[in-house]
Amino acid sequence: MHFVWDCSSFEIMSLYRNAIWFLNGIQQYTRKGYEVASKEFDPRDLDVSVVGRSFMITGANSGIGKATAVAIAKKGGTVHMVCRNKDKAEEAKEDIVTKSGNTEVYIHTVDMSQSRKVWEFAEAFKKQYPSLNGLINNAGCMVHKRELNTEGLEKNFATNTMGVYILTQTLIPLLQKSRDPRVITVSSGGMLVQKLEVDDLQSAKGYFDAVMVYAQNKRQQVVLTEQWAKANPVIHFSVMHPGWVDTPAVSTSMPQFHRMMEDRLRTVEQGADTVVWLALSRVASRTRSGQFFQDRKPVPTHLPLAWTHSSAEEIQSFMTQLENLSKDFQLQADADPAGPCRPQFV
Repeated sequence: MHFVWDCSSFEIMSLYRNAIWFLNGIQQYTRKGYEVASKEFDPRDLDVSVVGRSFMITGANSGIGKATAVAIAKKGGTVHMVCRNKDKAEEAKEDIVTKSGNTEVYIHTVDMSQSRKVWEFAEAFKKQYPSLNGLINNAGCMVHKRELNTEGLEKNFATNTMGVYILTQTLIPLLQKSRDPRVITVSSGGMLVQKLEVDDLQSAKGYFDAVMVYAQNKRQQVVLTEQWAKANPVIHFSVMHPGWVDTPAVSTSMPQFHRMMEDRLRTVEQGADTVVWLALSRVASRTRSGQFFQDRKPVPTHLPLAWTHSSAEEIQSFMTQLENLSKDFQLQADADPAGPCRPQFV
């Protein structure tokens, strides 16, 4: 009887944790949650000009990424759009330029799921541009079946974690020599129901639940941000939850959730607000580096009484695995007789 209680108690705690997260989401992550939180925003925080400063945004052709690009371009910043689809990027660029009146918008065609390509792009970018003031890791995906990319990596992990790791790690030297450097990663509140799984980073074990895999990747991003902040004090790192936002990605990857919550979802501008605030405001730069933000405020990275905390050994194992994977791709590029491929800069 005692054994039965041990098994079911874990399931009950999991259900309880998920229920608490969802109820919290209904209150805070929706459009209404944003409207309540925004009453405390100081509009003067974004009364800034960033003319002469440059910002790289992954996944900038739609959703939160595009809304962020428009907001930064309106403030005079140079925008580097990192997008997988060149045609969609061109269309988005035209709209960004029209809305902002800023022509300093550039397209870089890169598939964030291809680790070697990401590294080659970042290396080339460092050589071509003298500075980078802000890196916004926004691109993400939710592939519902376990699929591997051409490099043998699970696609969600390759895009949401490995791509973010390689791009950021490679650009750190450029960021360090730039004025007021910042790195913002768009995560998700879904990570609150996940503990870092260092023994299964690519979700090879057990049942493949894409929503939970995505949440695991988002937990990985939070851990990465905390570790980068410790290792690189010159750069301000932050990770954030945009809330539940009405984006093309959400309607495609989570159609049932989108239909159920459609009237309550935030606009892309509301979802992008904290990203823009973290990237541009002086107030944000004075906050402690490495924190998790929601609606312009740092919030806990674990639910109350949660079992999602990781040990120092687990975190070190996670970082070492990413470092080793990254080195493997760099060695492959160096050994390729054709040499590294040159990314497309438009």
